[in-house]
Amino acid sequence: MDTMELNNIQNKAIETVANLNNLQDLEAARVSLLGKNGQITQLLKQLGTLAPEDRKTFGQQVNKVKVEVTSALEKRKNKLEIEELNKKLASEAVDITLPATHKVIGKMHPVSYVMEEVASVLGKVGFNHAVGKEIETDFYNFTALNIPDDHPARQDHDTFYIKTKDDEERKVLRTQTSNVQIHTMEDNKPPLRIMSIGRVYRCDSDVTHTPQFHQVEGLALDTNLHFGHLKGTLQKFMTDYFERDVKIRMRPSYFPFVEPGTEVDIGCLFCNGEGCRICSNTGWLEVLGAGMVHRNVLKNCGVDSEKYQGFAFGAGIERLAMLKYGINDLRLFYESQEAFLNHFGKVPASVSAKL
Repeated sequence: MDTMELNNIQNKAIETVANLNNLQDLEAARVSLLGKNGQITQLLKQLGTLAPEDRKTFGQQVNKVKVEVTSALEKRKNKLEIEELNKKLASEAVDITLPATHKVIGKMHPVSYVMEEVASVLGKVGFNHAVGKEIETDFYNFTALNIPDDHPARQDHDTFYIKTKDDEERKVLRTQTSNVQIHTMEDNKPPLRIMSIGRVYRCDSDVTHTPQFHQVEGLALDTNLHFGHLKGTLQKFMTDYFERDVKIRMRPSYFPFVEPGTEVDIGCLFCNGEGCRICSNTGWLEVLGAGMVHRNVLKNCGVDSEKYQGFAFGAGIERLAMLKYGINDLRLFYESQEAFLNHFGKVPASVSAKL
C-alpha cells in the first residue's frame, strides 16, 4: 500500500469523524478505525508480511495516520461533550426570578422558653436546679408541707389520685413542685438555695386553669434569712424576668407551708398602674405566692428550726408567660394551634445564630 492510499484512508476517516453529531456514533467510529479489528489496526498487522527494508517506512506512515485520526476523534469528542452539556444546562436551567423556597424552621414552645428564661434569672442569683417525682406520696405532697387532712386541696375534685394497693401509701399526681423542696431538705444539709421547675396537675379547666400546667418554686434556707431577703429576691426576680423596672407589693395571705405568707403583686404591665381592664382598674396584677418556711415544714424535714430559717416562693410558668407576652387564654398553650405557635414560638438562639 503506497502513501497515496494511506492519505486517502486518513482523509476519509477525518471527514467521517467531523460529520458525526453524537457521542454514541463517535464511539462506534473509533472502534471501527482504532479498535482491535479496526481498519487502521489491521494496517499495522500487515507489518509482519513486509520485507525488512519496507517495515520501518510503512510503520511510520501508518502511525502518522493513527495519530491524526486519534487527534480528530478527541477534538470531536470534546466538542460534542460541550454541546451536550450546554443542551442539558439549557433544559435544566433554574429560573432565578422565582421566589425562594420557604424553609420551615421549628420554634420553641412558649412554655419551654419561659422556663429557660426563669431558670436563667434565678440561676444568676444563686439558685440551683433540683428535680423530683411527678407521682408523689400523700406525705410529700401534702402532710410534710403542713397541709391539714381536711384542707380542700386534698379533696378528689381538686387532686388526681392514683389507685394503689391496700398496703401502699396513697399517691397523687403532684399538685405543686414543693415536694422537690421536701426531698431536698431531707437529703441535704443547709444552707440551701434551690429552684424546682416542672409539671404539676390539678382538676381544673377554664380560661385561667388547665389540668396540667407548670410551676417554678424557689427555696432558700440559712441561719440568718429574714423577710427582707425574700422581698429583695422577688424584686430582683420580677425586674430581671420582665426586663423592666417593676413595682411589687406584698399582701398578707395564708398558705399552710409558710408563716407569715404573702401574695405578691406587680404594677400592671399594660397600664403602668393607672388602671385598665386587665388589672380590673386596680393598677396591680397578682403574680405569685411566697413566705417564710413554716416551722412545722422544717421539723418534718429534720431541719433545726431554732437554727435555720428560710423563705419560699412559687409562680405558674404559664401565668408568667401570659403577663410578659400578652397571652389572654391559658388553654392556648395546649391546643396546638399553628397560628398561636408560629406567633409566640421562639427560634432557639443556637439555631438563630446559624441563619
